[in-house]
Amino acid sequence: MSSSTSPHVPTRRLVLASASPARLALLRSAGLDPEVRVSGVDEDALSAATPSELALVLAEAKARVVADTCGDGELVIGCDSVLELDGQALGKPASEEEAIARWHAMRGRAGVLRTGHCVVDTLKGGQAAATASTVVRFGNPSDAEIAAYVATGEPLNVAGAFTLDGRSAPFIDGIDGDHGNVIGLSLPLLRSLLAELDVAITDLWAGA
Repeated sequence: MSSSTSPHVPTRRLVLASASPARLALLRSAGLDPEVRVSGVDEDALSAATPSELALVLAEAKARVVADTCGDGELVIGCDSVLELDGQALGKPASEEEAIARWHAMRGRAGVLRTGHCVVDTLKGGQAAATASTVVRFGNPSDAEIAAYVATGEPLNVAGAFTLDGRSAPFIDGIDGDHGNVIGLSLPLLRSLLAELDVAITDLWAGA
């Protein structure tokens, strides 16, 4: 006699309010399979007193905008990241020149990657939000290495002008904290936020 195991069916639908392929990959690696709906929030129109608060304000805005378009009781995840350096919130550089200047300022120093997380429960109307912080210790790439990296275009698409899982990985000496947070989403924090909403992350696993 043979037996088979039915695939695990999530109890709730997840929606990721972000176009970030890195965030989607992190969620999928953890057994989650969210639908992607981009919020279209104008990030430049929002402000806050500190980089940590700004990351949270942006995450909440993205989650709320997408939640307003949902009608089937989805759980909406909104995230946004900024790099704090010298007390300033650094998002995506606007040009290659800005990215080069950013790397010249970062090399040999440490910054703090702040990622705001917001989960909105469209079924019960609840919301849980918090910011995760990870220290990033930058190496000392040469001027030529920085120029070559910026020429790839990668730093123009990410907060802080660097990635932990891309071409700039050799230029990062190390981190203190959650590596997923630097990539774009802290899975441990997501689990905690879901728990605040009485949702177990294991109930959201998709597949076997």
